[in-house]
Amino acid sequence: MTNEKDTSKLWGGRFTEATDAFVQRFTASVTFDQRMAAEDIAGSLAHARMLHSVGVLNEKELQEIEDGLARVQQEISEGSFQWSIELEDVHMNIEARLTQLIGSTGKKLHTGRSRNDQVATDIRLHLRAAIDSIAGEMTRLQKGIVGLAADNTTTIMPGFTHLQTAQPVVFGHHLLAWNEMLERDFGRLQDCRARLNQSPLGAAALAGTTYPIDREHTAAALGFDKPTENSLDSVSDRDFAIEFCSFAALLLTHLSRMSEELVLWTSAQFDFVELPDRFCTGSSIMPQKKNPDVPELVRGKVGRVNGHLIALLTLMKSQPLAYNKDNQEDKEPLFDTIDTVFDCLRAFADMMPAIKPRTEAMRRAALRGFSTATDLADYLVRRGLPFRDAHEVVGKAVAHGVASGQDLAEMSLSTLQGFCADIREDVFEVLTLEGSVAARNHLGGTAPAQVAAAAKRAGARLASR
Repeated sequence: MTNEKDTSKLWGGRFTEATDAFVQRFTASVTFDQRMAAEDIAGSLAHARMLHSVGVLNEKELQEIEDGLARVQQEISEGSFQWSIELEDVHMNIEARLTQLIGSTGKKLHTGRSRNDQVATDIRLHLRAAIDSIAGEMTRLQKGIVGLAADNTTTIMPGFTHLQTAQPVVFGHHLLAWNEMLERDFGRLQDCRARLNQSPLGAAALAGTTYPIDREHTAAALGFDKPTENSLDSVSDRDFAIEFCSFAALLLTHLSRMSEELVLWTSAQFDFVELPDRFCTGSSIMPQKKNPDVPELVRGKVGRVNGHLIALLTLMKSQPLAYNKDNQEDKEPLFDTIDTVFDCLRAFADMMPAIKPRTEAMRRAALRGFSTATDLADYLVRRGLPFRDAHEVVGKAVAHGVASGQDLAEMSLSTLQGFCADIREDVFEVLTLEGSVAARNHLGGTAPAQVAAAAKRAGARLASR
């Protein structure tokens, strides 16, 4: 450690010796928070224009700051900007360069604000833009799912419970179940956006400022709905980041469930769908392999995102008001969650329209496992048998089918009547796959007409976004 005073720090007036070199690296955030440079400049422009409007900056000073920040933005965009760990973070790097460019006027920009409300504003702006991009990818994915569903309203496949064949459904119905998950996720994302869209700028360090600032001015200029209400909460709140990561954990959980089904369906044991080669890879040793790497990797990403959610919850759990250095640890988990969510959605949105169902394999699978057993029970109930008695009758018929290797629809009428004399020739209408799915003709059911109508409604909702 040196005893020489470090004059490069914009906050160094209080200190008599330089920061330890290791501590400087340990406490710096510029290596990751520089991705908020555009938001930091936007916030500084709004702040400067507000200071001019209330008489703190004159016209010449405002113009110098605007021109200087434009130059800084250009340098960052061109990649010529020199980021410095000695200047700690994105805010100080930009302010220092601005002062180099325009002189002492640059030092006036920080009047009436603190890095505490500055970073809180930057994060909200950055996350808001990310949410809008993610919403676009979610919509693109949902359109792909709904479009595939609309094309497969009569494609029959087995529906499962406990991963055992349960009842026949149509492929489009299964796809629309995926869309319902994403529809709820989209609603959560929009709720998160609404709550974060309040401006903390003007809260300053923690108590506000003595300057005659206009917080409504900066909030409107930055596209916020309104300023935050309490200066202490404004600089220390990270609820919005936690809420976004909570949304992300649920979204990735849903994508993971979809991925698991795609992994199963592309296996030789199921063979329900085919993924294009561009979304798969091969084996270095087994030349026959076509591995569904995109679904597998998305399935794995949920652990990463869940970890970030827990990290942020733990980060905030014991912090006293107001700002603490702990909050520097909010950015890397949040930024990685943003990137992970966007990339997973992009991969799925690109892949979904190219999925090809293997309709015959699906149908063959639906014919196995006695998937119309419930239809036979319902048939007997309609003929006057109590449901529990009907359940027992069908159970005995299924046991016979297991022993003889016959599906219910393959048994003769006389065989079926051996289990219940009330069975008639018309029973075979309900034992067919088509008859089974068509019978579920109500809102939310798997009847082709209902699935087509549901896909149309879903498409209309997506078109209105």
